[in-house]
Amino acid sequence: MAESNSIADALARGAAQLGALQTARRDAELLLMHVIGCDRAYLLTRPEIELSPDQSAIYQAWIARRADNEPVQYIVGEQEFFGLKFRVTPEVLIPRPETEHLVEAALARVDHDAPVQIADVGTGSGAIAVAIAQALPKAQIIALDISPGALNVARENTKRNGVAARIRFLQSDLLAGVSGERFDMIVSNPPYVAEGEQLEAQVRDFEPSYALFAGPQGLDIYRRLIPQAHVALRPGGWLLMEIGHGQQEALTELLGGWDGVSFVEDLQGIPRVVCARKSND
Repeated sequence: MAESNSIADALARGAAQLGALQTARRDAELLLMHVIGCDRAYLLTRPEIELSPDQSAIYQAWIARRADNEPVQYIVGEQEFFGLKFRVTPEVLIPRPETEHLVEAALARVDHDAPVQIADVGTGSGAIAVAIAQALPKAQIIALDISPGALNVARENTKRNGVAARIRFLQSDLLAGVSGERFDMIVSNPPYVAEGEQLEAQVRDFEPSYALFAGPQGLDIYRRLIPQAHVALRPGGWLLMEIGHGQQEALTELLGGWDGVSFVEDLQGIPRVVCARKSND
């Protein structure tokens, strides 16, 4: 008797193959939703629908990749961030919900009707720059990254989300490539993981290490970026950066001399974003 290719049976087999993962059932559903091009409600209300041979083959291949710890986002090539869809590849860090706090903090500190100049340092997929550009129709943004591959992904995402005309791209080590330019705001989700810190296999083995690790304490990029940002910001301009767990005290010290240093906590009450203002003097 031939093996059933119904949605219900395919999901059951997929979840069983991913049994070692805590998110086995959710991942099996997400992968099948992308294979079929449907939402979760369709999966749950049409369990008897048969997959085509092509759909079945793709699904089995994707389940095998997930079983090897490859992130779902890289398998399907997409991730949602701030209500927008982004193309993601192994060239870029996968946008995370926690980083939405950085976007929210940025939007709370600018005049939405003013023509502001913003730099996004280490843009990766372009998620932060695109989300800000969507919310601030008069903003002009420069997205910087040291990786040409990341910049290519980010360019694609500006086109996907209709903001390509207001974001320019530059390959640059932090702010080195924009010497002489001045900004109203600088935002960054820099590498902040300490070398030797234990990460999940799906992060350690698949996401780009240059976007994760920053020296023995995870502070190397902050030490370089903060003084560069102070030069590049206009008086009264804001620097906003995502930070790692336990880095609040170190960032407070590194930002000595800045005005209004404050921290935004995530939903677990962990300081996630540091905000600092260049004085008007």
